[in-house]
Amino acid sequence: MTQSIMVQVGQCGNQIGCRFWDLCLREHSFHDQKGVYNDSVSSFFRNTDSRFDSGADIPVGQGKSKISNLKARAILVDMEEGVINEMLQTRLGSIFDHKQLITDVSGSGNNWAVGNKEYGTLYKDQIIEQVRKAAEACDCLQCFFIVHSMGGGTGSGLGTAILALLKDEYPEVYRFVTAVYPSQDDDVITSPYNSVLAMRQLTEYADCVLPIDNQSLVNIYDKVSQAQSKNKFSSDRSVKADSLVTSNKGCLEQKKEKPFDSMNNIVANTILNMTSSSRFEGSLNVDLNEIAMNLVPFPKMHYLVSSVAPLYISKDVGLPPRRLDQAFGDLFTKDHQLVTADPARSLYLACALMVRGSDVSVSDLRRNIDKLKANLNFVPWNMEGWKTGLCNFPPVGQPYSLLCLSNNTCVQHAFRNLRERFSKLYKRKAHIHHYERVDGFDLSLFDEGRESLNSVIAEYQEMENMVFKSQDGVSNVPRLKLL
Repeated sequence: MTQSIMVQVGQCGNQIGCRFWDLCLREHSFHDQKGVYNDSVSSFFRNTDSRFDSGADIPVGQGKSKISNLKARAILVDMEEGVINEMLQTRLGSIFDHKQLITDVSGSGNNWAVGNKEYGTLYKDQIIEQVRKAAEACDCLQCFFIVHSMGGGTGSGLGTAILALLKDEYPEVYRFVTAVYPSQDDDVITSPYNSVLAMRQLTEYADCVLPIDNQSLVNIYDKVSQAQSKNKFSSDRSVKADSLVTSNKGCLEQKKEKPFDSMNNIVANTILNMTSSSRFEGSLNVDLNEIAMNLVPFPKMHYLVSSVAPLYISKDVGLPPRRLDQAFGDLFTKDHQLVTADPARSLYLACALMVRGSDVSVSDLRRNIDKLKANLNFVPWNMEGWKTGLCNFPPVGQPYSLLCLSNNTCVQHAFRNLRERFSKLYKRKAHIHHYERVDGFDLSLFDEGRESLNSVIAEYQEMENMVFKSQDGVSNVPRLKLL
């Protein structure tokens, strides 16, 4: 069994990570009532009690069971202590090794240069040492998951500095990045600068990037909230409260949910579904390396659009085929997508469907894929570019769940919007003095970041042009691109 290490950076990264670990514990305790430490649990947790070996009964559940014998395979990094300290004060805090917490008190001031150049240099040796210890505790390290935001200073700056370190120190280990992009009305004025500077390193050092648009999270949250409000006045197909992707229970012991908790939960559920095959058995298990190998045809084009369905489950918890088929269709609409773009008007390079549910069969997968193929624009040379996974263990409170990871050229439109916001600031040279005064930062990095972003946009656009505008189809589409 392989293991993965989660690297949470900045306020956003640690808040999402907090939700992930809470939900992960809930899943393992729900599906394994005896609380056995086995290969499934070991994928993201290690056992610190030397009295127990793999397969022995140790408490991994919640409630009256203790979780102190389990330690998350995680490294928590933030240059402000608030979020991590708050998390450590809950029962969830006991699963983190305090030696693998890297914090400061002053923060990065929403400045990529401070996070990347100052803190990246100051904490380089400590980060490498903690990553080494976490890696040595793994029998077979397969993947690093880096979770951070793009708009702030620590997440974008230090997050990408850590990504570069992982590439240098562990070049053979896959690096999956979940990056939360700011919305257009973000209250951090320098967020376009930070995002563009960070994207250059995501393009160079990551194997796969899951861009998460903050505006899409808001839209999904509003959609779920409307469904909840509507069902207050109707008993017909009312929403099952603990089945929402926004449900808030477990070790966090919060009396009241904060607004951003629901959006963080959506991202945490996405990572849970993506890693379900490495944590549970299934009819069609998908390794994380298969995602990188099958969904990334060209090196720079490794930005994967994610979508989830269903957003909630009705109280009639049965699984009619019609409703399951509807969930498959929802995955390919912009309303269920975590990037603000329309996939229907763009081109699919490859696609992965990861399904969880004990009542979902391989025939359900095949039937829906055959139905979807007729309506999706796929590159001619990869019409069969589907990767499917079927895990027998559904999320807690849901009979089934679906995750789609697609390499779709629609992602370029989100990047174009980011470039436009960057250009508006940079044209006036607004706020660049905050970056200039940081040791090790050169203004040429702004131009290099923009050129890197331009090259990513151009590659996706070129692929669209070759397919949609070619007169003789396949012959004009490159099968191999030499760099």
